[in-house]
Amino acid sequence: MGEQHADEQNTAEQDTGERRPGGSGADPNALVAGLACASLVDAMGRLYGHRAHILSLVSPTPERILFGPAVTIAYLPHRDDRTETNELGFGGWFYRAVADAARGSVLVLSSGGYPDASHGGGTKLSRLHNHGLAGVLTDSRLRDFGELAGYDFSTWCAGEATHWGGGTVTPSAANVPVEVGGVCVIPGDYVFADRSGAVVIPARGLSDVIAQARRVDADDARSLSEIRAEDPERMRTGDQRATEQ
Repeated sequence: MGEQHADEQNTAEQDTGERRPGGSGADPNALVAGLACASLVDAMGRLYGHRAHILSLVSPTPERILFGPAVTIAYLPHRDDRTETNELGFGGWFYRAVADAARGSVLVLSSGGYPDASHGGGTKLSRLHNHGLAGVLTDSRLRDFGELAGYDFSTWCAGEATHWGGGTVTPSAANVPVEVGGVCVIPGDYVFADRSGAVVIPARGLSDVIAQARRVDADDARSLSEIRAEDPERMRTGDQRATEQ
């Protein structure tokens, strides 16, 4: 199973023509240095028609951005009779999801219909730290914010939980498309998150979206300059029009 997932990931990288950031030892965040989620969302809107932004996320370390290719675990409501799924546990599903592509990846967890249930905490998610993942993104809750803040990875979720969630939801599949916050996340998509939210970028379009986001920022900078030069009277009469979008 692990070899199959690794082969699928390698094939996806060849098909998209995108190299996984950090593969050559470079800092993957350099690709998006200076960019914010809003600019990337605007860029996605210029290039694609589907929803790509996720809102209402919090983090124990909100100063850390999250960026990297997605590996996914799909959750479903817990059932006692799903013995194989239950026996594998989070650890088994984690290693199926990351296969040989752990370092620099973003673990994406779907809520399984229970966004208020805990999907993990400082103990389970220590595996991300041990294997060099960039972080975790979920539209559900996580426990142990204090512990998570001490790890090297970035955490973004719906909020902090106190109650164990294993009797409510369980992992059910690894590296399959999942829905998170109303957005479809496909393994290999690139995930970016900061204080304002998250955006999911198709791997094939990563370079184009980043370039477009930098154009968005340049357009905004130009608009700021034009706003400073506005004539209030001409704006009131309509002789001068606002240029920002």
